[in-house]
Amino acid sequence: MSDRPGALVLPAGFLDDPNVVAALQTRNFATVFAAAKAAGVSYNHIAEACSMKAERVSLVARGDATVTSFEAIERIADGLGIPGRFLGLAPRRWEKPAPTGSTEQPHEPSAVDPVKRRMALKALIASGLSTVALGHLADARHTLDAALAGHSTPTDLDYWEQVADTYALGYGGQPPTARLAEITSDVVELQPLLGQPQTTMNRGRLCRTVGQLSGMTAIVLHDLGEAQEARGWFHSARLAAKESGDRKVLAWLYAREAMTPLTYGVPREAVRLADKALAAAGNSPSAAAALAAAVSARAHAVSGNTEAAREALAQAQTIAEQLDSVNSADTWLGLPEQKLQIHLSHAYTRLGDIKPARAAQARALQLSGPSSFQSRALMHMDAALCDHHAGDTLQGCKRAVEALIELPADQRTGLVRSRAADLLRVIPPNRGHERAVADLREVLRA
Repeated sequence: MSDRPGALVLPAGFLDDPNVVAALQTRNFATVFAAAKAAGVSYNHIAEACSMKAERVSLVARGDATVTSFEAIERIADGLGIPGRFLGLAPRRWEKPAPTGSTEQPHEPSAVDPVKRRMALKALIASGLSTVALGHLADARHTLDAALAGHSTPTDLDYWEQVADTYALGYGGQPPTARLAEITSDVVELQPLLGQPQTTMNRGRLCRTVGQLSGMTAIVLHDLGEAQEARGWFHSARLAAKESGDRKVLAWLYAREAMTPLTYGVPREAVRLADKALAAAGNSPSAAAALAAAVSARAHAVSGNTEAAREALAQAQTIAEQLDSVNSADTWLGLPEQKLQIHLSHAYTRLGDIKPARAAQARALQLSGPSSFQSRALMHMDAALCDHHAGDTLQGCKRAVEALIELPADQRTGLVRSRAADLLRVIPPNRGHERAVADLREVLRA
């Protein structure tokens, strides 16, 4: 048996235990994990070796969750060094020498090597959104679309719903690429469940979770400036949401998607998607409805449709005042006051209403934590445009440059850069030679 770099080594005699052998034959990983812990192997070590979350390993060991996907079973076999025959698998790759002259690239996901696909996809995306990474990300989405046409019976829906709720908390100080890598790797692991038989209720819950996770993938891609791939993931998310029958999730997806064309210069499409979100949300106050109205206000302001922008602003604030604690929670699924103020700031700034814009910026910054790098940078960009509207263009350029420089390099993404570019676009060409303007242009080129 060849070495497995980084893999866990089970205690001597572990695979000689009749109870363990019987559990492996039936793929009863509750018994296997519990026996490993009793032998001195922690759940954290099992999780690391098998590319699982420690919480999930603990749930499986307690019998509160199961391992059903073929890919996960293979990862456990390889991570724990369990020969394939114990689990009804073919001999593992590490059980025999690799073919002479092999040119396999272990850092890229391989369609013929599902064991490494999840780990490799996560590592590939976390290292940067290269052309190769985006290609494999698109492959994962296409596979998801195909799986949504099948049937499934997830036995641990509670776990996956908790995963979605955790991701909904946002970046938590993580770089967007790192968060994207985590979410998409979980989507890959979740996909096999979509192909299994299920009850109607379970299918709805599963599709709802898939819709949320896919929507969060799209959100991160939007923030990274990958508009085309973001739209693709929003499309996949809507397929899942429509199958789930959950109109609240569908409304949330339309509202979040409306921000993509708004960011990348198509305000009319943003208004269309916001209208779809409001229609799906119905009459009950919700985070999706308030967000849709706020995005619509921004889109109309960008288009110069002042009256429609002010009407949408009033609608957004009226709905936001009626939100309960769930809908106003500080998550990607909710609309807390801080996020509302960010939307208001942009709308008022584009309308040239400097006083309410600055008030919204101040409130948003007051409510933003130290790790809210993107939010704080966006408020400084809005403040810079307000400086220009107030007649102090050079101060605005200096403020924008400072905000970009202070932002961590891996977070100077498409969204923040597009706001800085908005400022450059409204500066008269005859001022392009001025030092502050030139500095802003140079920072954006970097």
